[in-house]
Amino acid sequence: MNDPLLGVMTPETSAVSGPKLERTHARAMASMAVSLVWASEQARHTDCLVVRKLNLWCDILPGQLEADLMDKPVGHTASHHFEAGDLAPAYRDGDCLDVAAKAFNRHYRKCYIEPRGGRFYPKGFIAGVKGIYPEDLTPFRVVETHDQGLKVDLNPPLSGRELMLEARILDIWEGREEHGGACSDIGELVTLNGPGMQARWRDRPTDFWSDIPFVRIDPGQDADFYANPRLVQHLDATALEQIEGLYRRLVPKGGRILDLMSSWDSHLPADLAPAHVSGLGMNPQALEANPLLTERLIHDLNLEPCLPFDAEAFDAVVCTVSVEYLTKPVEVFAEVQRVLRPGGRFIVTFSNRWFPPKVIKAWQDVHEFERLGLVLEYFHQAGGYRGLETWSLRGLARPEDDKYADRMADSDPVYAVWGEKTL
Repeated sequence: MNDPLLGVMTPETSAVSGPKLERTHARAMASMAVSLVWASEQARHTDCLVVRKLNLWCDILPGQLEADLMDKPVGHTASHHFEAGDLAPAYRDGDCLDVAAKAFNRHYRKCYIEPRGGRFYPKGFIAGVKGIYPEDLTPFRVVETHDQGLKVDLNPPLSGRELMLEARILDIWEGREEHGGACSDIGELVTLNGPGMQARWRDRPTDFWSDIPFVRIDPGQDADFYANPRLVQHLDATALEQIEGLYRRLVPKGGRILDLMSSWDSHLPADLAPAHVSGLGMNPQALEANPLLTERLIHDLNLEPCLPFDAEAFDAVVCTVSVEYLTKPVEVFAEVQRVLRPGGRFIVTFSNRWFPPKVIKAWQDVHEFERLGLVLEYFHQAGGYRGLETWSLRGLARPEDDKYADRMADSDPVYAVWGEKTL
């Protein structure tokens, strides 16, 4: 796991508009996978953004990276370590302050929202504080709530963090002569708009538990909802290939694997050659259509979170784009810990797409990067895990033959959280 970019591929649909080049130069265009690696008190984090059209003449690469990426071929990787305050802004104590309870506009988005400790909100919620305008959508954090008001932290989420930035060259082509236009700061692109929001504030658990978090639009039995098989992919092919690459890195070869909340495709690479794959799901036809499974079980985790397996039965457990439907997630995560062998991994992957009737309220209420923090809290609350990590990947090109290609240029983002059972 020493390669934070994992198996990021060269985008097939990048905006190549000139002849391909063998090496970068100061007037070339390039696509790069830029990865931010950092640590919080609870976990190690890797956030990767693919920049598909980088102008090496005017776009800004931070630190020593620009020099390290010039006159280099496709596949070259450069990295640079930044002390706190060098890439993301320095932490300002004066931007952590107490405000009156009425300063938080609970009706900002025409529906009632109560502030919760550790959660992020657009700064427009507290318009008027330190000159903030209602249109400001940059995030701020509610640190805690009390009878007299709120403590809020206006610092960007990655303020005060040491950061490692890595860039891998994915494609190079000749640039056309351009006049005018805007320059992009790659450091800002990678550090803003999400990364950092998955971590607790000063190791205090985030309050994801208020506001009936596990209620759903459709309160009916899951067995009825999943009575008909859905033999379709829920993410585009590029995103699913990245999930498969992640499992290739994290799941041991030849092991016993539990595919939790399984269906007709386990997204496990064939070269893992597992000794045994148990599929636990909701629809018998979907499980029967999955050729990788050696064992198929129908089991509703929302009715009965206990898993029908012996302790230490599996070398790895995977849960693919399904964790958002669990109404008893902590109990399920504790059961996964029980059925894992010591050192075995539980790997949870998800994106920003789901079935609206069955997704839990907490999932819909939070920012995409806060969902990484929510799943981390499931691990913490369940107990018995170590080596927690989160990973995100955004910005790859959507396949040209995807049904949403005419509406969305980017592939579905991929998010993952994993941990190992304590020894």
